[in-house]
Amino acid sequence: MPTTTNAVQATGLVKTFGTFNAVDGIDLEVRQGEIFGVLGPNGAGKTTMLKMLATLHAIDGGSASIFGVDVAKEPHRIRQLLGVTGQYASVDENLTATENLWLFGRLQGVSSKEAKDTAARLLGQFALEEAADKPISQFSGGMRRRLDLAASLITRPPLIFLDEPTTGLDPRTRGQMWDTIRGLVADGSTILLTTQYLDEADQLADRIAVIDRGVKVAEGTPDELKSSVGDSTLQLQLADGADQNLALDVVRRIVGQEPVLTPESGRLNVGLDLADGAADVLIGLRQAGVSITSVSVDKPTLDEVFLALTGHDTGTAETTHDEELETVR
Repeated sequence: MPTTTNAVQATGLVKTFGTFNAVDGIDLEVRQGEIFGVLGPNGAGKTTMLKMLATLHAIDGGSASIFGVDVAKEPHRIRQLLGVTGQYASVDENLTATENLWLFGRLQGVSSKEAKDTAARLLGQFALEEAADKPISQFSGGMRRRLDLAASLITRPPLIFLDEPTTGLDPRTRGQMWDTIRGLVADGSTILLTTQYLDEADQLADRIAVIDRGVKVAEGTPDELKSSVGDSTLQLQLADGADQNLALDVVRRIVGQEPVLTPESGRLNVGLDLADGAADVLIGLRQAGVSITSVSVDKPTLDEVFLALTGHDTGTAETTHDEELETVR
C-alpha cells in the first residue's frame, strides 16, 4: 500500500531493558523506493530498532509509522506491509524449498494453488529451481539465505526489512545477494537494511544512518559521510620495524587528528582536509626517521568515517539486548 508519505517515519524511538537504553532517541526517515542502510557494530541497537518497527518489541518512547500507518496503534496492518528477513534462516530443514514456500503462503491465507504457483515463481526469481525438491538440510548457506528472502516476499510487501542479510556468506555469495537486493528495488520495493559490513553499506545504500550504542551519530549518503572526515585519505605502508608510536605522534602533530593504524600490517590511514597536506605528513615522517614503503592518496572510506564518529571500528560495541530477529510473515 505505497502512499505519498515516507516508507518509514520514526521520531525519538526508545527501547529500554531495565535501566539500559538499547535504542536511545533515534529518528529515522526512509523514503519510498530507496535502500536505506543502518550501519553499526554488533550490539549497537540495529536489530532492536527493527523489532520495534516490525511490532516485535513494544515502543517504550517516541513514535513510528509505516506508509503513514501508526506502528503502535495498528500492528496488524503494519505486518501486512512488511517482509522481514532476520540474521538466520527461518526455513524448516525437514521440508523442501517448494514445501517451505507453500507453507509460508498457506500461513498467510493464500490458497493452496496460489501458494504453489507463487513458490514456483519465487524459486525461479532466486535461481533455486534446480533445488526445488531438495530438503533444506542439503542447502548451502547462500541458498538458505536466498530462500529465506524469497519466503518474505510471498505477499509482495512494499517494504522489506533485511537484518544483516549476508552474515556468514562467502564473498561470491554476498555479491549475488547484493544483486538480488538491487533487483528488488528495481521492481518497486523499499529496503531497510542493517549491516555491520562497511563495504555492504557503501555498495548498496542510497543513504546511511550510523548507529552506535543505541544512538544515531550521523546520517547521509555514502559520499556525504566520507566528506565529513575530509576530502582525501593518505594511505601509508610503514616499513618493517618502523616505530609505529612515533609515526602516530608525528601525524597527530601535523594534521591535528587521530590516524587509523592497523598494527599487524603497519598500514596507516590519515584523513586530510586537502590532498596537498600529504606532503607535510611525508616530510614530518622523514624528518622523524620513520621509514615508509608505499604511499597513495584516495577518498576516505566508511571505515574512517565510523572510527571518526565513534572512536572505534565496527567490530566493537557494548552488548545490547538484541536477539535474533524473528521473521514476520
